[in-house]
Amino acid sequence: QVQLVESGGGLVQPGGSLSLSCAASGSISSIYAMGWYRQAPGKQRELVAHFTSGGSTNYAASVKGRFTISRDNARHTVYLRMNSLKPEDTAVYYCNAFPPVRNYWGQGTQVTVSS
Repeated sequence: QVQLVESGGGLVQPGGSLSLSCAASGSISSIYAMGWYRQAPGKQRELVAHFTSGGSTNYAASVKGRFTISRDNARHTVYLRMNSLKPEDTAVYYCNAFPPVRNYWGQGTQVTVSS
């Protein structure tokens, strides 16, 4: 069993920054790669950024150059640094394995970008 807990969301003005954290516990050795996903109101959940099993990173075109995924293996934590935030980045952000595993979805953390 794997537990993923996201934190760090909040309300930020356009152009601002936020850092999200995802703490993993349980049978994390079963996870080869992690990713960040988001779901905006009325839209499907989408992939934002992820690590590959080889350790490289990939980003959605909409966030490339603004978001950075990183990790601390010793702390079993994955981070998402978000800069130059836009109103269209407003969503609930989740972490999960990449590709995602249905049973690993947590509660997510709300990010709202608004003036």
